[in-house]
Formats: sequence, structure tokens, C-alpha cells
Amino acid sequence: TIPAMRSLTAEEYVEAFKSFLDHSTEHQCMDEFNKEQMPNIVAGRTSPPILLGDFLAGVDLKMIRILQAVHPGVFIDNEIVEPNPQHVAAYKELVNQAPDLQNVSFIWHQLTSLEYEQQVKEKGTHKKFDFIHMIQMLYRVEDIPSTIKFFHSCLDHHGKLLIIILSDSSGWASLWKKHRDCLPATDSGHYITCSGITEVLQALGVQHRVYELPSGWDITRCFVEGDAVGGRMMDFLTGTKNFLGTAPAALRRRLQEALCQPECSSTRDGRIIFSNNLSMIVAES
Repeated sequence: TIPAMRSLTAEEYVEAFKSFLDHSTEHQCMDEFNKEQMPNIVAGRTSPPILLGDFLAGVDLKMIRILQAVHPGVFIDNEIVEPNPQHVAAYKELVNQAPDLQNVSFIWHQLTSLEYEQQVKEKGTHKKFDFIHMIQMLYRVEDIPSTIKFFHSCLDHHGKLLIIILSDSSGWASLWKKHRDCLPATDSGHYITCSGITEVLQALGVQHRVYELPSGWDITRCFVEGDAVGGRMMDFLTGTKNFLGTAPAALRRRLQEALCQPECSSTRDGRIIFSNNLSMIVAES
């Protein structure tokens, strides 16, 4: 008998996510944005306490180093909101290995964004931040408009909120719009892209700018029978443990066909490159 389909556990998600990062230009794309745009975004502040909420510790630390370069000698008070204990542990390990972060304090909240919001409201300690970023995390939030409204309210005067989300031009957007019935009900993620976020910001009357950055993900191994890495990539795509081993054959076939459509992927040198284009949204306080 074929085992039943089920969602990824937190540990399995970390493993599937790593297979995505190893074969995509997600981090390179963010590095490019950090190098070209971040210095201007954080230039206006002289004493930046920050709230950084995501699980991309390496990206976080690069942003902190840009802040250090723009504001030499200034103490940076950094708070991290992340529910996954493995991500928190990995982040702490990176910090321990970094000798250049003496002027930075780290407070880790192993909480979901909603739990953090409730804690802040219960304690009545509404701390203000000069810079908040939400990188690829709004897919797992119950009430997206309410979450954006709360974190926007945490900005100090002239503060900035950076939201990184999948672009409307990405393969994900097409997959979610046209082939959602291919995706198993096990994936509890919200299918949201840039336009969904900018609509929320417009409704809140928040001024914002959008930067579009191209990014690709080599999914060739998803089509190689029995390939372990390809299997983990499909798990990441669908939010399902062992999707290729547990999904009905017709569902597997339909999803693999959908992934090859030109609105999702392109072929380069015999490789299948899924469009992972990102939108960087910078909202003003």
C-alpha cells in the first residue's frame, strides 16, 4: 500500500528548503539587492534598532554589516522572531562564528509572528524599530493584512519595512493560479505574491516602492526517477513529505507537466530553470 500524503514537519521542511537554496539563485538575488539598494534604504537613520524576522540568518547578517558600514560605531539592537528551533540554533551558531559583531545585540524570540504580536500587546511594551524586514515569511501567516498592519505600527518615525515576497512574474504565481488543483491539500501555505501585498499596503494608505529581481531555480532533478535531491525539491514545492512516493500517479504527472510550462520554467543548456523571481517591497512608516 502507498503511504498517505502528509505535510512536512518543521525538520523535514528545513531539509527540503536547503535543497531549494542549494539549486536556486535566491540568496544571490538578495545579495544583489543588499549591495545596490540597502545602503540607500537604511541611510537616513543614525541609531537603528532593528527587528529582523525570518529564517535566513546569512542574509540577516549581511544586512547588519551594511548597517554597520552606513552607520559606523553605532550600536545595533537586533531582534529575531522565528518559530523553528533549528533555524534559531543555526543563526546563533553563525553569530558565534562572527568576530565583527561586537556592536550588535541579539534577542531571539522563538515565536510565530502572531505569538510575538500577542506578547507585545499583553506586555504593553510597544518598542519602535527603525528597520523591520519580513523575508519570504508571509506565506505562513494566518492573517496577512493584520500582520502587516501590526509590524508597520512598530516602525519609528521615518522607519522602513522591507517585505520580500515572490513576484507576480514568478513560476510560483502561475502554478498557484492555474494549477492549484495539482497541489495537494497538505500544503498549509498561503498562495500570495507581490500584488497581494501591495493591495494590503494601499488599503492601509502606506507609501511603498517595489523592486523586481530575477531569480531562477534549477529543478531538472525533479524529473529524474529516484533522484533523492529531486524528491526533496518536489517536497518543498508541494509542502508534502515524499510527494513523489505518496501522490497518485495522475497528480504527479500533472504537476510535473505544469512545472514545464513556459509561464513556470525555461530551458537553458538542457536544464529546466523554474522562475523564482522576487519582489522587494519597501514600505515607509
